[in-house]
Amino acid sequence: MAVPKPGQPVRGSTTGRPLMAALDLFGRRWSLRIVWELREQPLGFRALQQRCDNMSSSVLRQRLTELADARIVVQHPDTSYALTGLGQDAYTALRPLAHWSARWADSTQEDHPHPS
Repeated sequence: MAVPKPGQPVRGSTTGRPLMAALDLFGRRWSLRIVWELREQPLGFRALQQRCDNMSSSVLRQRLTELADARIVVQHPDTSYALTGLGQDAYTALRPLAHWSARWADSTQEDHPHPS
């Protein structure tokens, strides 16, 4: 599967609007988790794999390649992976969504309280 790029058709958009391309990229299994795990510090492949619930090495390698092609992640000479400036910007942009999702989760708990 090709790496989503703005201006090219992507899932959900024949025009490839930048937002749709980003949603396609981050909607791929494990992509957001990788960004989340790299938010504070670079990690080596195995450490990143462990933090991602021991996902398969082939899927991790594929996602890292896609995120690197999209300029979200970079591999350092010491073989650790880190977010680029764009990757850090993506994490910062996603934080409000994480806060909103916590409020959403809380509101759904109020609608359906757990039995005591």
